[in-house]
Amino acid sequence: MSDFTYHVDDDGVAILTWDVPGKSMNVLRAEALAEVEGFLDQALADEAVRGIVITSGKEGFAGGMDLNVLAGIRDSAGSDPARALFDFTMEGHRILRKIERAGMDPKTLKGAKPVACAINGTAAGIGTEIALACHRRFMTDGAKAKIGLPEIQVGLFPGAGGTTRVSRMLGAMAAAPVLLEGKMFDPKAARMTGLVDEVVAHDELLDRAKAWVLEAKDSDCVKPWDQKGWKMPGGAPYHPAGFQTFVGASAMIAGRTQNVYPAAQALLSAVYEGAMVPFDTALKIEARYFTQILLDPTSSAMIRSLFLNKQALEKGANRPEAPDQTVRKLGVLGAGMMGAGIAYVAANAGIEVVLLDQDQAAADRGRAYSEGILDKGIQRRKVTEEKKAQVLDRITATTDTAALAGCDLIVEAVFEDPGVKAEITQKVEAVVGEDCIFATNTSTLPITELAKASARPEQFIGIHFFSPVDKMMLVEIIKGAKSGDRAVAKALDFVRQIRKTPIVVNDARFFYANRCIIPYLNEGARMVTEGVPPALIENAARMVGMPLGPLQLIDETSIDLAVKIAKATKSGMGDAYPADMAPVDDLMFWLADAGRLGRKSGAGFYAYDDKGKRTGLWEGLSERHPAADSHPEVTEVQHRLLFAQVLEAVRALEEGVLTDIREGDVGAILGWGFAPWSGGPFAWLDRIGAARAVEICDDLAARHGPRFAAPDLLRDIAGAGTGFYARFAPAAAEAA
Repeated sequence: MSDFTYHVDDDGVAILTWDVPGKSMNVLRAEALAEVEGFLDQALADEAVRGIVITSGKEGFAGGMDLNVLAGIRDSAGSDPARALFDFTMEGHRILRKIERAGMDPKTLKGAKPVACAINGTAAGIGTEIALACHRRFMTDGAKAKIGLPEIQVGLFPGAGGTTRVSRMLGAMAAAPVLLEGKMFDPKAARMTGLVDEVVAHDELLDRAKAWVLEAKDSDCVKPWDQKGWKMPGGAPYHPAGFQTFVGASAMIAGRTQNVYPAAQALLSAVYEGAMVPFDTALKIEARYFTQILLDPTSSAMIRSLFLNKQALEKGANRPEAPDQTVRKLGVLGAGMMGAGIAYVAANAGIEVVLLDQDQAAADRGRAYSEGILDKGIQRRKVTEEKKAQVLDRITATTDTAALAGCDLIVEAVFEDPGVKAEITQKVEAVVGEDCIFATNTSTLPITELAKASARPEQFIGIHFFSPVDKMMLVEIIKGAKSGDRAVAKALDFVRQIRKTPIVVNDARFFYANRCIIPYLNEGARMVTEGVPPALIENAARMVGMPLGPLQLIDETSIDLAVKIAKATKSGMGDAYPADMAPVDDLMFWLADAGRLGRKSGAGFYAYDDKGKRTGLWEGLSERHPAADSHPEVTEVQHRLLFAQVLEAVRALEEGVLTDIREGDVGAILGWGFAPWSGGPFAWLDRIGAARAVEICDDLAARHGPRFAAPDLLRDIAGAGTGFYARFAPAAAEAA
């Protein structure tokens, strides 16, 4: 079946409609390029056709390139994947350039057939790049409509002409938010930015595009860069203003990416070099850099984890067989920060919510939390008053457990105390129907133990949200020993409804995310006690791609929480509690006793001003733990911080807590920000090689203790000369 259809209306306008069969959103497949060119040639050769409108048959315009296509080209190219990818990219450039020129005389720049794009919803990636090649872009004013080039967020950059066209349309400075930040713009912002020419009512979109086509003149069909005397907005690199722009952009990229994300630097290079040559040569430069990035292991890893694997998990890759479990009425127990956040994301997704607390004032504050988020959205013109009213109308704040009748899912988010959770579980189960699934939101307490309070343990499951719920994309679903398939399916379907990414893990201490991130925090604190300068620890972490250094992250999550976790862990493990944790605990307890609880108290590892802004690392740390006479190399600090995390990920897989390494990698990046450039802990180990990882572990263990001992699974993979993806996810490895 064709991805595009072609129709000429009574006015002589050819309508090229993009409608990929079996897909909710259009993605560009390799064979579709030939279809586009075929229909374009047909329109250009037909004297009865006065112009062309490209639009979509779906609610949105296009979601981008099918990245599996690029992976397939690379993997099937034999010994010369670079040539295959470059040729494919240049073929796309040729076809989009044909749209742009549309049959015009190359000398007089006359005779082109006008081409308009009617963007009837969200356009991203290649969808936006096709639109940019058209002579005029019309966009619907729909509330959900967005347009942009978000490729940088998955380790790529716009390689189908988007980089060259946007930089020449807007100039390097104005193009930065579009290209280097990957922002998606609403229709009004897109119009102001210059990505679209007109924003019109949805029901008038096609008619307005057709009317323009019929009225367009020769001059309307000539792109600025094809006109004689064109100059780049803001100045070319050799112009004083342009020179300053590029110097500043290079510094900005280095500062923001720490040079661990090659796509950003490649993009800037393509813009810089392309600005000094004719347009068609600039496209070749863009294609060369794009090919380079496609073959870079960083981009390959990011594409696999942040696109292919993430998409597979969101589509239910690990969902057990069960009937549809769409949530219709949700009960949230506890209206604190976590419960209020859960209520908001559910109501915002169209789910009826009962927000229950033992105090009506607390319940009302929980509902008001949603109101506050919506008000901010209104201020930013991203939410309407009507939308706000709809969301708030779905939330019932109450103290009456009887209001939970009819709920098909309960999410309990009360105080982290087994006794309190057991009491509320039994009280609520007496009210809700026998088919209702009961989920507990906890970050540390064992699900199997909590399920003992339930009369229906097969319908009891853990759902671990990350804070703040409205912003964090990962949700960790924890299967207790008796959790049934329907409970798992219910949790997965719920997470899909609220448009977040789920991972499913088996019950164990700290589950997956916390068992990996806590050692990172501990290792940073431990190095402070060893006399490693705190600034070295923090900067080493950021230089290797962690969004926050361990000390800053402790401040953000709160030091009293770290103390609470340490006490609970020591109580639970007894004599098995690691002896080398004593220095870390002493430091944390000392800070807590001094009232330095982190950002929330305006004092922690960092000092803060009266507005809560960090002013620098607290000087008092050096008084208690002065810097040692010699400092470790940056690489050693980075290895300690990274291996503290990845070894726990390997142990989680080894112990069966993780059952899918895709979840391990996606969960690490989305859950606690593990160096996104790496593709996740397993992708990183595959990149450096298991044998090299074992060598590093042996060295770290010899100098810093058995916590760095290589797990048997890692040694086994090293001995076999394979990798984690090759052994545990061959399909995912091939797809990358």
